[in-house]
Amino acid sequence: MQTLAQLRSGELIGSTQLKLSEGLTEFPLEILTLADSLEILDLSNNALTSLPNEITQLSKLKIIFASQNKFEHLPDVLGKMLSLDMVGFKSNQIKQVSEHSLPAQLRWLILTDNQIEKLPNSLGQRPRLQKLALAGNRLTSLPETLANADNLELIRISANQLTECPEQLLSLPKLAWIAFSGNPFSQITINDKREEKSVPLVASTSYTLEHVLGQGASGIISKAYWNNKQAQFPDDIAVKVFKGEVTSDGYPEDELQACLQVGKHPNLVQSLAQVSEEGYLALIMNLIPEHYKNLGLPPCFNSCTRDTFSQGFSLSIQQITHIVAQMEDVFLHLHNHKVCHGDLYAHNTLFDQQGNIIFGDFGAATSYQMLTTDQQEKVQQIEQRALNHFIEDLLSICAEQDKHSAGFTSLINKITYSS
Repeated sequence: MQTLAQLRSGELIGSTQLKLSEGLTEFPLEILTLADSLEILDLSNNALTSLPNEITQLSKLKIIFASQNKFEHLPDVLGKMLSLDMVGFKSNQIKQVSEHSLPAQLRWLILTDNQIEKLPNSLGQRPRLQKLALAGNRLTSLPETLANADNLELIRISANQLTECPEQLLSLPKLAWIAFSGNPFSQITINDKREEKSVPLVASTSYTLEHVLGQGASGIISKAYWNNKQAQFPDDIAVKVFKGEVTSDGYPEDELQACLQVGKHPNLVQSLAQVSEEGYLALIMNLIPEHYKNLGLPPCFNSCTRDTFSQGFSLSIQQITHIVAQMEDVFLHLHNHKVCHGDLYAHNTLFDQQGNIIFGDFGAATSYQMLTTDQQEKVQQIEQRALNHFIEDLLSICAEQDKHSAGFTSLINKITYSS
């Protein structure tokens, strides 16, 4: 992170990235001294309410973040910025998004956790639009023009007020990752809830948290131990404590429900028990053995929706074939239980050297048994694309000597056949 003092002194001249968080209430015009070079501007965690027209002088700016500010509308001036393709205004107080506020080159839009009730038709008229995060707003419908968003690959519309399933999304040719839980149209009936795979309830006082194993948008996972021996549970456990607030994927309660609904599978993180107390929601799970490692890394700015991998990392075709077979079985299990994972990625997959996998992170998962038969089939087709991308991503890191093998060709054919 840089400082305003550095900017004013001229120390940052030539910078391609700038991050300022100093309680700003006005846009510092000194930023314009970086007009010849600045590509990424992060003004998150300030108190800004507007952007000046002069910001258009940043002709090379591709990415702007202004999360955790006090904007009540998405600034119209953004629509005048010719190079801008990623806009992130998460957790503001935005109520209005005008027809003119969306840049022509828009590829990635993040408006999570605002107060938006309606989106402009121009959203569906941005041909490069690839990733759209709208969870945690007050949307009652989506623009019909989104039916033209032929390059849209990922969308988050959970935790809104949508009363009908947005049909214009379900037939998009490239959509592969979708989350829509926590809307009136996606509510689970009482009868459906009775059919959920349940786990015992335990008290939060029955265990003690140790060190943190990892954390995501919806909560923190820690190693834990029972305060008293629990005969029905294994000794080695992990506990995910949910943050209790809307995330980029939706409500924590919906994640918990999806975890319980899918039940047990050898390649899924196993849910053992849950805690549901006032102001405290947690899931007790099997502790994953330490020799399991992350299979992939999350997408970057350039890849947008596709996973990345560590430099030099590769897998044999035997490992890839084994991993794919397990993920296909997980896919069938999830959809047999009417759950769309919504985040089927290598970065949500753990693996060992033999290619055994454990799949997790249900933050974007959505129960979809309330949809019509036709809608359910389309949801499955959407997630099939995610599975195909998963296979493609693994083939991209296949060991060089295996790229002409029968196994490699077989997986290519599998993708082609299911597309």
